[in-house]
Amino acid sequence: MTGFTVLESRIAVLPRNDIDTDQIIPARFLKVTDKVGLGAKLFADWRGPDFVLDRPEAAGVQVLVAGDNFGCGSSREHAPWALVDWGLRAVISTSFADIFRNNALKNGLLPVEVDADAHAELIASPWQTVRIDLPAQTLALPSGRIVEFPIDPFAKRCLVDGTDQLGYLLSLAERIAAYERRREAGEEMP
Repeated sequence: MTGFTVLESRIAVLPRNDIDTDQIIPARFLKVTDKVGLGAKLFADWRGPDFVLDRPEAAGVQVLVAGDNFGCGSSREHAPWALVDWGLRAVISTSFADIFRNNALKNGLLPVEVDADAHAELIASPWQTVRIDLPAQTLALPSGRIVEFPIDPFAKRCLVDGTDQLGYLLSLAERIAAYERRREAGEEMP
């Protein structure tokens, strides 16, 4: 997983509320366990020349601004896989389904939750540039206004470091082994 610190990108705006995981990646494409190639099937039932991600302006976009309650529906992990495989690094919304948010964070996709005022500015600013500073937990809007966003501290650390939960645990292997050696030797443990 690629580390995430600061990202500047133009935004694609998809102002629909309640975009569920079956719309993000339809069930008929879930026969795979490999993340590669799912981006081509992203929003498969909505694709076409008028769809925001099929427009020429979408080339190189890494941030999607969606309506309220993004990622509702099923718990399929394929949804963030497809978004990342398409090239997105962050999704901005006023709210996310909890399971989607957790799956996104574990797969290198940053869900950025903003208030209604910031969201309205973004919806009115398609193809403009935003700056996401994950260590500072701030989002610079196209107007230059800075807003803060929440994120679980452990998920933030993993995203910044570019690792998942297992990678984080493995990075502590030597400390864990040293602890076990001391415990087995009968040392008093804190």
